[in-house]
Amino acid sequence: MSPCQNEFRDWIIALRNDFHKHPELSSLEKRTTRQICKVLKTLNVQIQTFDDLTGVVGLLQGTKKDSGENKTIALRADIDALPMQEQGNKSYKSTNAGVMHSCGHDANTAIVLGVAKKIKDSDLLSKIEGAIKFIFQPAEEKLGGAKAMIEKGVLENPRVDQIVAGHMDHNLPVGTAGVFTHISHASSDSFELVIKGKGTHGAHPHKGINPITAGGLFVTNLESIIPRHISPARSAVISVGTFHAGEAKNVIPEHAVLKGTIRTHDEAVRNEIFNAMKNLAHGIENIFKAKCELIFKPGGPLGVNDKKVCQSLYTASVDVLGKKNVNVLPFIMGSEDFYYFVQKCPGAMMRFGCASKKYGITHPLHSPNFDIHEDVLEIGADILFKAVENFFKEEIDIKTKDSGE
Repeated sequence: MSPCQNEFRDWIIALRNDFHKHPELSSLEKRTTRQICKVLKTLNVQIQTFDDLTGVVGLLQGTKKDSGENKTIALRADIDALPMQEQGNKSYKSTNAGVMHSCGHDANTAIVLGVAKKIKDSDLLSKIEGAIKFIFQPAEEKLGGAKAMIEKGVLENPRVDQIVAGHMDHNLPVGTAGVFTHISHASSDSFELVIKGKGTHGAHPHKGINPITAGGLFVTNLESIIPRHISPARSAVISVGTFHAGEAKNVIPEHAVLKGTIRTHDEAVRNEIFNAMKNLAHGIENIFKAKCELIFKPGGPLGVNDKKVCQSLYTASVDVLGKKNVNVLPFIMGSEDFYYFVQKCPGAMMRFGCASKKYGITHPLHSPNFDIHEDVLEIGADILFKAVENFFKEEIDIKTKDSGE
């Protein structure tokens, strides 16, 4: 390994460890935003920040003139952490009680900053007229940050022609990567059911309407919606995460509140589930004479990757890691608000292997023990740099030919 490689490795690891030690929750990423700005300034990257939104956008502009090509590619990194208490005693353990980078957004951020550094340290900008944007997005965990940034116009001025992103994957060993071919992530909708019954003394249940019993029947029958309404060839998940009712053991409460999530990979399946849940709630009303208010709240969109961008990420990954270390991945049930960006311009997400059995780095995302093998940082930066380079390849090839290089 050359001294330059050692220097870059130390630099990107230090960045990630700093972000990891100082995690911040969704929409509260003020220090993180300041640190990103600080790094971008040292790299002479043009910066855009917002008065009422955390996060930052960096811009590098090619210096070649009159090529007729003025394309823009964007790299997106999510920057928020989760409300979890980190376990373990590593030197870069979170210093913010109850907050932790357990989804690897600290690594995603360091990688995109690493790409900016690699571009500045190369001669790429002298070969292109186009631009590279670096979108550091807040509030991914709440599935709202991407939409907020789009509303701020981050895909314009210059207009983004392609957007890519990477994410940690604990199912893949470090030194490998994963790409999708089209559909990758499920849509994510939440629901809330408020059941209004009639309170009474626990000794006289016949004088009231028990919302707990009604809610229990609702939960039990949710289990039958997918096998009865959805083909086995399609995938969907309905999960109840909270069920709150009552305060005293001998009092039947007035109401109960259930909340949960719905994950699908097909809009028709999504609508079928919604309709079935509405019919179930109506049936609960008829059986118990209770009032049911069922509310659906849209979350992350369906993860539909552009096939050409998927191929570009595959090619870049093979260039860096070799074909045997690049996996084609099936769709997953997780959700990503990155796909709000992809609704506006062609884009795709890929996964970076970050696990190591040798070093005991095997805990899943969103675990209080989650960690990454630090080699993934250089690998991720190398792959995304190659993806940027390939995006401008035709323009670079033309310049090389014209200059006789």
